[in-house]
Amino acid sequence: MSTEHAPPGADEPSLEGWDPSQDGPVDIPAVVDLAFDYRGNVTIERADGANLAAYVSNRDARAARPFLDYFDVEGRGPFRMPYAEISNIRFTGKDTAKGNSYEAYQRRKAAEAGQG
Repeated sequence: MSTEHAPPGADEPSLEGWDPSQDGPVDIPAVVDLAFDYRGNVTIERADGANLAAYVSNRDARAARPFLDYFDVEGRGPFRMPYAEISNIRFTGKDTAKGNSYEAYQRRKAAEAGQG
């Protein structure tokens, strides 16, 4: 499963736009962990075929019945969904952390210094 997706010319890898199901069978616990670390909205594809735009706020893969907690796009929640109800998670929202790492900051400052 590839997790380093970035548009051409991007400074840093990002999951933005990634659909794990395109890479083969989805490892739900691994994708839930990535969604938890992602700083943007995702689309949760439920096993019943429904799609839900959400922000993943918590998860517990070690619980007797593993789950994730999420807020909907209106900010309501948190709601809980068992892993067993998830078939895929697509990274559909803007990655708000992209380009905000310390390394990206240093590159911007160096570029600005070179122009002045």
